[in-house]
Amino acid sequence: MSGLFGVVSNNNCISSLYYGTDYHTHLGTEYGGIAFIEKNGMPVKKIHDIKNSQFKSKFYEGSDKIKSHLGIGVISDKDPQPLTFESKFGAFAICCAGLVANKEALTRELIEKGVSFSEIDRGDINTTELVAHLINQGNSISYGIERMYNKIIGSISLLVLTKKGIYCARDRNGVTPLAIGQKEGEVAVASETCAFPNLGFSVKKYIAPGEIVFISKKGIEEKKKGRHLSKICAFLWVYTGFPASSYEGINVEKVRESCGKFLAKRDSVKADLVSGVPDSGVAHAIGYAIESGIPYRRVLIKYTPGYGRSYTPLSQELRDRIALMKLIANDAIAHGNKIVLCEDSIVRGTQLKNYTVAKLMQAGAKEVHVRPACPPLMFPCVYNLSTRSIQELVARRAIRALEGKDIEDVSAYVDPSSEKYKKMVEWIAKDLGVTSLQYQLIDDMVKAIGLPKERLCLYCWIGRGVQKSLQSYQEDINQDLLACK
Repeated sequence: MSGLFGVVSNNNCISSLYYGTDYHTHLGTEYGGIAFIEKNGMPVKKIHDIKNSQFKSKFYEGSDKIKSHLGIGVISDKDPQPLTFESKFGAFAICCAGLVANKEALTRELIEKGVSFSEIDRGDINTTELVAHLINQGNSISYGIERMYNKIIGSISLLVLTKKGIYCARDRNGVTPLAIGQKEGEVAVASETCAFPNLGFSVKKYIAPGEIVFISKKGIEEKKKGRHLSKICAFLWVYTGFPASSYEGINVEKVRESCGKFLAKRDSVKADLVSGVPDSGVAHAIGYAIESGIPYRRVLIKYTPGYGRSYTPLSQELRDRIALMKLIANDAIAHGNKIVLCEDSIVRGTQLKNYTVAKLMQAGAKEVHVRPACPPLMFPCVYNLSTRSIQELVARRAIRALEGKDIEDVSAYVDPSSEKYKKMVEWIAKDLGVTSLQYQLIDDMVKAIGLPKERLCLYCWIGRGVQKSLQSYQEDINQDLLACK
C-alpha cells in the first residue's frame, strides 16, 4: 500500500510537503517521491530509492533552497512516482495508491491506439503511467479520472498536481482512504491523518469513495460527488495504518485495543503476562491486558532505527532479514513465563515462526500462546500490493497439507465452528511451534472497528461480500454508480 500527501499554500509549501510525505513512510519501502510547481508553472519531480535508507535522509538536504506554493508526495510500495507529463490539459504530475488488476489488458489496448509507455522496469509497466494515460483519454482531468475508473478493475486513489491546484480522487470502492486537512493559509490532503497534527492541520473532511476534490489557494472545490457505498479495507485498522491515524473518523489505536479486548473475552488461557509483537501488535496486547487483567510487559523490543516493516518489502529475503534483525527478545522478562503474544495477523507465518516465537523460546519462555487480532487470511488482496498468491498464505498451506491438494472451495475452513477450521488452526499452531493458537472471530473484528459489515472490505478473510470475481464485482459497482446518479 502506498501513501499520498499533497499541499497547497499561500506561502512556501515545501516544509509541509516533506514532513507530510515522510509521515507515510510506514506504507511503503520501495520509492519516495515529490513533485512541486516551479515559478514557470511546470512540475518538477524528485524520486529516490528508499529500500536502504529513510525518506528524510534522501530529501531534507537542500529543501531550504526550494520555493513552491503547491506540491504532492508519495511513499510507494512498488513503482517510482510521482510522474510528470505534458498533455492536452497542460503539464501535470501524478501519484497513485492501489492496484490495477487488469493492467496488462489496458496496456495492450492503449498501445494498439498508439500510446507509448516509457516507465518500464524489468518488463513491467508502471501503474502510475498507465493511470495517467487513461486519464489523458478524457476531455478534462475530472472526466479523465471518471473514465479511468470505468476502465480499471481494482482500486486507485490519486493526486494530480497542476499549476492551479491538486485534484484529489479516492477510489470508487473506498478501499484506500484520503482526508483533507486545513490550517491558516494551507490546505493538505493525506492518506494518513497522522500527517496533520504536528504540521498544524486539522481534519476538514474525509473524502468519500469516488469523490473528486480540487484544492487550490481558493480553498476546497468538489468536482465530483462521492458514493454512499464503500468498502474500506479493514486491514487498515488491524495492521497497515499508523496508530495515531483515523479513517472515516475511527482511530486506529482505539480499534486495536478493542480487538485485543475481544480476544481476551473469548480466551481462558492461564498466563503470566501479555505482550505484543512490535509495533502493530502492541495495542492489541494492551487491549487484551486491560480486559483480562493479566499484566502487559514487553518481551520483544523493536530496534527502531533503520528497520521498517517486514510485511511490505516485495522480496521474501528482505522480509526475513528485517524480521530477524529488528526484534530483540528480552530474556529477563521472557524467561520462565507463560506468555500471551498478540499479533496483528499471521500472513505467511515464516517470520512469526522463525524470528519471533523461536526467539522467545530461546529466551526461556515456558509457554507462548499466540492471539492474532484478525481471522486466518485466505485470499490474496486484489486492491493493494501485499500477498500476491494463495500459495504464500499459511492458512492455505495448512489446507493443502490436510486435503493433500489445493482446493477451490474453502468455505468449511472459513467457518470457525467447523471441524475443518479447528484442524487447520491446530496444524498452523504445530507448524509455528506455539503452545496454543486462537484467532479473532470476524464478527468481533468488525465490532471492534465499529462500521457496518457491508462497509468493510473483508475479501482477504472470507473471499466474498466484496467480490465474487473481479469482473462480476466491477459490474456490481457500475450498477451502484447508476443508482447513485
